[in-house]
Amino acid sequence: MTKINCLAIDDEPLALDVIEDLASKVPFLNLKGRVQSALEAMSFLEKEAIDLIFLDIQMNDLTGFELLRTLEKKPLVIFTTAYPNYALESYEVDAVDYLMKPIPLDRFVRAVNKAKQRLASKKPATDQPVVVKENTPSFIFVKSEYRSVKINLDDILYVESLKDYVAFQLKEERILSLLSMKEVEESLPSERFIRIHRSFIVSMDKIETIERNQVVLGEKRVTVGESYREEFKKLLTAYQV
Repeated sequence: MTKINCLAIDDEPLALDVIEDLASKVPFLNLKGRVQSALEAMSFLEKEAIDLIFLDIQMNDLTGFELLRTLEKKPLVIFTTAYPNYALESYEVDAVDYLMKPIPLDRFVRAVNKAKQRLASKKPATDQPVVVKENTPSFIFVKSEYRSVKINLDDILYVESLKDYVAFQLKEERILSLLSMKEVEESLPSERFIRIHRSFIVSMDKIETIERNQVVLGEKRVTVGESYREEFKKLLTAYQV
């Protein structure tokens, strides 16, 4: 059985004891070390080949996120924390999972199984949306948190870029995904969706009115960016009478 080499990082010794005990119950985990600071972790990772880290967020020297930003070669990460408010940021850095303390064994096992599957498949960190063009061209699947969510194209009002992720604004809800606007633009049918701004792709059939350089979709107004206006006018001409 191939072992997954792990490192536990937490500034609380009791928390490290818990991770060590949990890891000892999983046959394919090999806990190679435990450290109490981000600086110790940096030194350890320079010397050892680690596949997976169990990482606390709030630590005395650097936060878990700050530690990740310093690493040139990043292992997979499972966050272990007492704070629920970092969950969104955790999947921005493509964490395998986000475990809340105290950590039950079954929840720990589910998280490390995800890490095992990801290492086995060697998938890219960011999944691109899948468009099923031949049989069902009316929807896409996108990765949102730890799920692949089906989005019906008819439900999309617009897609908005929000820094490192995008928001699919639907009729009834808003779905966040760690994708680039370029990936989304390439995955949506160009005859139905058009990029009108660096931060917006809109559904043509959801545009209610066009006022000067703004399109109105329900209560949302989006300005057509200068570099997108010519292409927008060309597509609009096909719908004008």
